[in-house]
Amino acid sequence: MNIIAKIKFYYSAFIIFVIVAFFMIPLIAIFRDKKCIIIHRLNRLILLLIGGKLSQVGTIDPDADIFIMNHQGIVDIIGLEALQTNHFRWIAKKELFEIPYIGYLLRLGEMIPLDRGDKRSLPGLMKEIRYSIDTLNRQVAIFPEGTRAKSQKLLNFKAGTKIIAEKLNLKVQPIVITGSKMLFDEGKKTAHSSTVVYNFLPTIDAANASEDWYEMVANQMQDIIDDEFNYNHRSR
Repeated sequence: MNIIAKIKFYYSAFIIFVIVAFFMIPLIAIFRDKKCIIIHRLNRLILLLIGGKLSQVGTIDPDADIFIMNHQGIVDIIGLEALQTNHFRWIAKKELFEIPYIGYLLRLGEMIPLDRGDKRSLPGLMKEIRYSIDTLNRQVAIFPEGTRAKSQKLLNFKAGTKIIAEKLNLKVQPIVITGSKMLFDEGKKTAHSSTVVYNFLPTIDAANASEDWYEMVANQMQDIIDDEFNYNHRSR
């Protein structure tokens, strides 16, 4: 069974690479005004070909400014882009913009680079987020853990996301993702046909929230992750 999961992983990785490199990037480069539609439809195709299904709990808030979610791998992004129709700008670490083909896709999609090693980059990041919301009318998505966790427990959320939300008076919608590693586990290099669940939590208005709203969100997300594992046997 493990051999089959390994084979499926490399098959899925091949599908992702081919669609991104030979379809998504060229089409976005040619039809720049259609890139939102192209991204959504091709990500749906990726999921179909690798045996993935999506399940949604709750609803996405059209008035939210920024979405925060736990992170396990590339499927988190593929699934959310396939599930909804909003034109997100993802905040990604600057190093990803330097990787061949992935970096080109991020630049074409006008995603936002984050220099995690430079605290002085925060004002520039806030300016870019404000420009996204006010000028481009594009909501922003970020993984506040800052990296991919290897266990069921959330990593400590980075303080920068809280600072940005409060300084810019943003409306924040948390999303809990479970099941993405079962579909495509980049660490173990295994893959299975499975369902990825996106649980949309109530939006928080950072301007009027309590001082500990960020910690409360993290705890609420952890509770859902634990419940999904304990009652539905679905890991994060």
